[in-house]
Amino acid sequence: MKKTLFLYLFLLSGVLAHAQNYLNETLLWQLGRLSDVQISPDGKKALYAVKTYSIEENKGQNDLYIYDIPAKTRVKITDTKFSESNARWYPDGKSILFLCSESGSLQLWKMNPDGSEKKQLTTLEDCFSGFEVSPKGSYILYNKSVKIGKGARDLYPDLPKSTGEIYDGLMVRHWTEWSDHTYNHLFFDKFNGDLTLANQPKDLIPNEPFHAPPMPMDGLEQTCWSPDETLIAYACKKELPTKAAQSTNTDIYIYKIENGSVLNVSASNSGYDKSPSFSPDGKYIAWLQMQTPGYEADKNRIILYELNTRNTRDLTFNYDQSAEQIIWNRDSKKLFFISDVKATDHIFSCSITATADQNVTRVTQGTFDVTSLKIGNNGVKDMLLCTRMSMSSPVELYTVDPAQGTFTECSFVNKPILEKLKLGKVESRMVPTTDNKQMLVWVIYPPDFDPAKKYPTLLYCQGGPQSTVSQFFSYRWNFQLMAAHGYIIVAPNRRGLPGFGQAWNDQITGDWGGQACTDYLSAIDNVSKEPFVDKDKMGAIGASYGGYSVYWLAGNHQKRFKTLIAHCGVFNLESMYGATEELFFVNHDLEGPYWNMPKPKCYDAFSPHKFVQNWDTPILVIHGDKDFRVPVTEGIQAYSAAKLKGLDSKFLWFPDEGHWVMQPQNSLLWNRVFFDWLDKYLK
Repeated sequence: MKKTLFLYLFLLSGVLAHAQNYLNETLLWQLGRLSDVQISPDGKKALYAVKTYSIEENKGQNDLYIYDIPAKTRVKITDTKFSESNARWYPDGKSILFLCSESGSLQLWKMNPDGSEKKQLTTLEDCFSGFEVSPKGSYILYNKSVKIGKGARDLYPDLPKSTGEIYDGLMVRHWTEWSDHTYNHLFFDKFNGDLTLANQPKDLIPNEPFHAPPMPMDGLEQTCWSPDETLIAYACKKELPTKAAQSTNTDIYIYKIENGSVLNVSASNSGYDKSPSFSPDGKYIAWLQMQTPGYEADKNRIILYELNTRNTRDLTFNYDQSAEQIIWNRDSKKLFFISDVKATDHIFSCSITATADQNVTRVTQGTFDVTSLKIGNNGVKDMLLCTRMSMSSPVELYTVDPAQGTFTECSFVNKPILEKLKLGKVESRMVPTTDNKQMLVWVIYPPDFDPAKKYPTLLYCQGGPQSTVSQFFSYRWNFQLMAAHGYIIVAPNRRGLPGFGQAWNDQITGDWGGQACTDYLSAIDNVSKEPFVDKDKMGAIGASYGGYSVYWLAGNHQKRFKTLIAHCGVFNLESMYGATEELFFVNHDLEGPYWNMPKPKCYDAFSPHKFVQNWDTPILVIHGDKDFRVPVTEGIQAYSAAKLKGLDSKFLWFPDEGHWVMQPQNSLLWNRVFFDWLDKYLK
């Protein structure tokens, strides 16, 4: 009864808000989430997934669609109560392979491109979690967990009910999971004529205690087949746990199918090497490289490697931005990629033959983010297929004419909802900083904004810390949702963000509470001069480094804000260093451990717990118990400090969430508490 009433109240709030044509928390979870675009072998059809969520069941499921590029038509090809995921074209274009749990466990299936004649291909006890098909269809490449080494119950078999675990290295937990001595490995197997598997799998890194693809964020985009199916390229950090916790040294390896030999083609670089991609003619492999060891937000360069000569070149040497998601043109002479420039993510290209200073060309323009990229064709010429989003629209599928840079929408997944909504205006403005720089700040206004009125205003503090406030559409920190609740949002691209040159990005290193936090104050002070901003009703909000920023502001805002909200924020830099898992991050950003002599500046000058004596503002603290990047004790310390200071404060704790809030009902609870808290102090 309580569960039914709970859902009814949430849904009723959604209906009432929808009647006003404003976005609300319930509608946010009714939006479809498009992903995993795959181009047919002839380049004329796009296969993609759309995930929809059930609030009552507290989960989502994928359905599959096909967009015909020349005909400009789309059709839904699956519509069951089971999720179809990891859908891939078989190279003859006559079949689609996918993963589904319809039989009771996740297995490999196939079907015709119209969704007919579905057939289960495997009955594995422990099926793989993702796969790719080789270019000619001879093999399948997949990833699967394997156990290497012994845990406590293996070492002491007479204690089968014990729950303890023994570790002798670092990285005992990572993001949301404790180590269980299993590793993500790559396998390949042959297809039989009917697309069943030969069941003769071969492990690319047998008995090696490493993850391939790297964990926890990477998938099979970190692998690539050569066009002739003789080679597999993959990214892997082959470092033992204690060193892996302190290193970003991920390399590109080329595995030879014929004899199992392996070549490390990026051994000379000690930073990240990721996302390998063979050229269509098989002569080259390109990948993304960060050259600074231990720096996860270094400039991402495009490296070109010629297989015959083993020579490498940096194709973006003179380009002062990072590259992402490289794809080859069909003639193997050009690479397209995505790059963030001035808080929008766009398509660029680079030639493998042009000189370095003339190599990068911008393809698209506009106030939105391109989020993924593929090559297709419309029956006449090559087209680009991309996904795109903005602060006012979730991800949709588009075709792009690379010669003109023009977009044509294809999917319209969320048009029925969005066309009925009034959304707030999104404005960019340049704000002067205290060191005489110009900072891009997004300002998002409530729907039906009236400049003659005064509005409560929120300063949004971005996480990362090196993560741009671009044109993202978030399902937690959703600016249009905040605007629909009657708030103006000020979202600055403060120091320490990519998209404005590497020097701007790097300046936050060792200076967490310095210029970056001063930039926040410059932004809110600039916008609060407007007559429509109620200076007596301002708040600051943020997560991760943004949560750190809120804690820092709590002791340094000089009464600008009436309330604060921090999610998974860093409160005490010394305890954070001792409890986080990827030590390379804090080693770089904080410039080493707190016991170094001389002691790095951040720990004493910029740790928020050093300024608690100045705390005088009500604060809501939110944290997930499975957040091992910023452990939950950071939030507990901040909440305890606020309570002991006698401040009005609240702690929202999620036992089953990590650094983000992923489950529908948890998200609804998050938003309900978030807006109740803001409304209490700012309305």
